[in-house]
Amino acid sequence: MTDIGIGIIGGGYMGKAHSVAFSAVGAVFGTALRPRLEMIAALSPASAERYRKAFGFRRAAKDWAALVADPAVQAVVIASPPDTHLDITRAAAALGKPVFCEKPLGASVEDARAMTDVVEAAGVINMIGFNYIRTPASQFARRLVAEGAIGDVTWFRGEHTEDFYANPTAPASWRTSGDGNGTMGDLAPHMINAALALIGPINSVMAEIETVHSDRDGVSVTNDDQAQMMCRFSNGAMGHLFFSRIATGRKMGYIYEITGTKGAIRFNQEDQNALWLYKAEGPEAERGFRQILTGPAHPDYEPFCLGPGHGTGYQDQIIIEARDFLEAIDTGQSKWPTFRDGLAVSEIVAAARASQATGRWVSV
Repeated sequence: MTDIGIGIIGGGYMGKAHSVAFSAVGAVFGTALRPRLEMIAALSPASAERYRKAFGFRRAAKDWAALVADPAVQAVVIASPPDTHLDITRAAAALGKPVFCEKPLGASVEDARAMTDVVEAAGVINMIGFNYIRTPASQFARRLVAEGAIGDVTWFRGEHTEDFYANPTAPASWRTSGDGNGTMGDLAPHMINAALALIGPINSVMAEIETVHSDRDGVSVTNDDQAQMMCRFSNGAMGHLFFSRIATGRKMGYIYEITGTKGAIRFNQEDQNALWLYKAEGPEAERGFRQILTGPAHPDYEPFCLGPGHGTGYQDQIIIEARDFLEAIDTGQSKWPTFRDGLAVSEIVAAARASQATGRWVSV
């Protein structure tokens, strides 16, 4: 086993999740590379020191630039706001350091394109953080679709809906300004990624994007609350996607339905350890969706638990990401989803915005 110094930029929600993941991944998966929590950076040296103590890092950095430049930091994890992603990526790539970046890839499609160009030109390992698609259930769904278990896919419906801003009197915050923090930057990328992973490339979109609560306590909201879009996949399948941060009652609505010529699949992240499968076979009187509870027979479940139906959780998805990132570094070969996969999502978001502006179908 060889240790590797991990530097994490950002100590908030995702910074903590990645810190915990890199602390646990070696024990869970027996990785060849064993992470060492070397350094953490935050908005201020005081915040970084607080996170260092809380998460178990060796050192706190005065800023992200010092973290990236430190020779003991051998891989960089970006868990800071989207408008910082490009500069950090440039600095890390210039030093040949592997980069893991939380979604969205950048604050704009131009940023995402520049980030992808930078890491590919430098030849550094790169990965973007789409964690929800890594649940054992969704990995199994990808396998079923790829193997043709439900025939040719004809229809996909996906949504990512939550209600953390459903209350119109909730005050404005950093979430209510900047495209990267609106629903199209925050929630939409996850379900767009799922659609691409499960069905394949999207050729064109027709979208509506809107701000429902434009004022919060006298502060103007400058980004979007909800959006919907029709889409057409390269394989000919039709699709519809919906995203919302004001979906009253919905806590983690990462939901998809896939219809094929021989069957169908349903999934809801609020019950992330169950997949519903229908196969058009057998006597008509005995047909119907059946619930499949995930267990050791499904992808990436057994390292966490030997009991079928006992389940995995949100943090486990981040640990799976950490495993993939470490394996990519160890083998010298980037693993899905790379920055280019993140760019594909950003390009669809950009096409949706163009569709909203023109009221027309837009090619991706």
